[in-house]
Amino acid sequence: MTRGPGPCWRPLAAAGLLALAGWGAQAQVQTPLRVVGGLAGVNQYTRWEEPFWSRELTRLSGGRFKAEIVPFDRAGVPGDEMLRMLQLGVVPFGTTLLSTLTGSFPQYTAIDLAGLNPDMASLKSSVAAFRPYLEMSLRQDLGVEMLALYVYPAQVLFCRRPLAGLADLSGRRVRVSSAGQADFVGALGAVPVHTAFAQVVASMEAGSIDCAITGTMSGNTLGLHAITSHLHTLPISWGLAVFGANRAAWDALPPDLRALLRQELPRLEASIWEESERDTAQGVACNSGAPACATGRKGRMVVVAASPQDERRRQEIFRDTVLPRWLQRCGQRCADLWNQTIGPARGLATPGNP
Repeated sequence: MTRGPGPCWRPLAAAGLLALAGWGAQAQVQTPLRVVGGLAGVNQYTRWEEPFWSRELTRLSGGRFKAEIVPFDRAGVPGDEMLRMLQLGVVPFGTTLLSTLTGSFPQYTAIDLAGLNPDMASLKSSVAAFRPYLEMSLRQDLGVEMLALYVYPAQVLFCRRPLAGLADLSGRRVRVSSAGQADFVGALGAVPVHTAFAQVVASMEAGSIDCAITGTMSGNTLGLHAITSHLHTLPISWGLAVFGANRAAWDALPPDLRALLRQELPRLEASIWEESERDTAQGVACNSGAPACATGRKGRMVVVAASPQDERRRQEIFRDTVLPRWLQRCGQRCADLWNQTIGPARGLATPGNP
């Protein structure tokens, strides 16, 4: 579902950045903490992040600590600048979608490259292998303390016209939200079209895209179930987000607050992962109108499961296109990084390595 901030941030940018600039200066004030959270409107934010910061923190601390949270796509900060804002301390506590870092920090996108994780078990394996490096690099290289790693539901294909498998995407214009997704669909002969999440429905209705990659449930929230007919359920990617703190802001917190957050944020992370797994299944059920749909709007989409041919094609595209192009963007350091982390864990060596 990778949902980056759309054009709506621009009118708010000046005011938002001015407000955020004041947050860093207040980092030493015990209350309230100022937090930039995940994406607005999705269950990971509305059911878990927002209640934790606005209510649970106060309850858990016996009223000693409070926090205010705003979703990052309403904070006036472009997604690809959030990590820099954390590094500088302009945003003391914030959330960064890893897919937005292709241009600035491509090494961090390895964990969720398009075609790498075709199911939740694969994703968890990749995360377990890569997480120690991610935490260490953010801390040592950028002065950012990683406090949690969140995930969004599976990013799948919604199409206006029938398709029986991935091969049928050839010649179609497909909405993508990252360079890796563009590499993946391009290898299928499709035309990648980078489109903001907020513009997906309008682009589909205008005929400028034929298919869209987005989350199973977020696509339902957008209303794609009403204007598309086929849902191909292979997870092309997922959507991982780091929640972190500027190291100086983190160190300035009272020790008991740091201890409380170290205890509770892993629980929040686990709840968000469980929510994402539920939402992936609920999105499929609701878009197709299945009886199991309980949290979304029922559609009548045809569900297309990945065939053995699709699975073979996914593996080929990842090995021959997505991984080599990521290495081109990232350089030799990333080849070494891959072969020390995700590669051995997943049995996927870089080109030229056994």
